[in-house]
Amino acid sequence: MHQRPIIALLGGGQLGRMFIENALRYDARVHVLDPDPQCPCADIAERFVRGSFADHDTVLRFVHDADVVGIEIEHVSVSALDAARAMGKRVIPDPAVLRTIQDKGAQKLFYRDHGIPTAPFMLVDGRAALLAAPPILPAFLKARTGGYDGKGVMALRGPADLPIAFEGPSVVEQQVAVALELAVLVVRDEAGNTVTYEPVEMVFDPRYNLVDHLRAPARLEVGILERARQLAVQVADAFNAPGLYAVELFLTTDGALLVNETAPRAHNSGHHTIEACASSQFDQLLRLYLGLPIGDARLRAHAAMVNLVGEGGRGEPVLDGLSDIVHVPGAFVHLYGKRETRDGRKMGHVTLLADDHTGLDQGIAVTRLHGRVVPTTPNATTTPTRT
Repeated sequence: MHQRPIIALLGGGQLGRMFIENALRYDARVHVLDPDPQCPCADIAERFVRGSFADHDTVLRFVHDADVVGIEIEHVSVSALDAARAMGKRVIPDPAVLRTIQDKGAQKLFYRDHGIPTAPFMLVDGRAALLAAPPILPAFLKARTGGYDGKGVMALRGPADLPIAFEGPSVVEQQVAVALELAVLVVRDEAGNTVTYEPVEMVFDPRYNLVDHLRAPARLEVGILERARQLAVQVADAFNAPGLYAVELFLTTDGALLVNETAPRAHNSGHHTIEACASSQFDQLLRLYLGLPIGDARLRAHAAMVNLVGEGGRGEPVLDGLSDIVHVPGAFVHLYGKRETRDGRKMGHVTLLADDHTGLDQGIAVTRLHGRVVPTTPNATTTPTRT
């Protein structure tokens, strides 16, 4: 490994940007591959290469001089990661883990085969299979590959939805009675040691099926929080590889915990850890890449995170309400450096720290009331997007 390690990161979005901001404290060198020359990482990476992280040869050329290869999005060339590992590179997440997670069908089968509770499901090849053997409804149809942040998901509320279901290999997941959606971040090192962050509770924006805001710790009984931690660790241990795992869970109305899905990378549910914990999710990733001990994941205070998403059409972004937000004690603003806003696009977030949940309520209310990312000069209205 170089004296100043080179980390090759596949993907240049906001997760990569926040990773680089932390990595600079360690004097680590981060190179980024992304097809968008205006991506959030382009102007802060030590080296930026424009290209497809899904193309095998492009990825191999890009990682040639790197010590470590990481990702900030799942949709990358797994075969290239296999080849990079064969070249002696440290690759996190493990390519086998990523191969399973890239396919929602394989992911659901993985949970079933390892005794991990998940919602009832069936696999279908397309619309004809749905019509030939109708599932129990209501249900959700999820594309096996290519989905991200809710994209590639369709609600099947009744028989009338089956003839208009999207085509392609999919997972049909039976709808369960959900009381609350949770997420738990698990850090697992080479030796199999694990550390978990406090479970967070998530509230979703129904317009875009995105997280509107979350808070930590979740407002649940200690016994439920401990079960959530244990289930998340069970998932990480089943994958049996070092990495950062964001495990999304359903808490059902009858008290059961079910795994929804897992992301083997930094995640929206962990952004609050930058200010709320001694070692953030991005710091933990860097520690894994460099072979350093796992960091302290304990909360310093009650914390919330409010997503700032674009609204009002396309254009150069501006954050309305900034002065109102920063007036809130314990508020930290993060803007992602995206050059264009559009409806539903994640443009930034606000982290809030307080002594208790009442304090968080006040900060969340102010941020949701005043915080709007809008175009300075709208040039078009857009349909919701998820990038």
